Amino acid sequence: MAWETLFTLTNLWALLSWALLVFAPRTPAVMSAVLFLGVALLCLAYAIMLGLLMSGSVDAGGPSGGMDFTTLAGVMALFDSKGGAVIGWTHYLAFDLFIGLWIARDADAKGI
Repeated sequence: MAWETLFTLTNLWALLSWALLVFAPRTPAVMSAVLFLGVALLCLAYAIMLGLLMSGSVDAGGPSGGMDFTTLAGVMALFDSKGGAVIGWTHYLAFDLFIGLWIARDADAKGI
């Protein structure tokens, strides 16, 4: 599957999860769906994509070279590739949705 397709799918999945969190009544079932079907699936997608990239099973779609998380130049080179950008963006989407869920639960608990 192309990195562009994965980018579109993860964005759509996050958007649907956010719509559920914002517009659906915040019942326990809805909150669990956002956590497990939204956050958890984005985390799973992130882990699988990162694992495939690190194992060399897929091409990052950018400049050649190994993955180097120990230097700024290495991380910049990774984000200069399509795969690195999609994986980083998926990580951001999962984290952002998790924090949004946390804020919503806290606001509900405080009656805001």
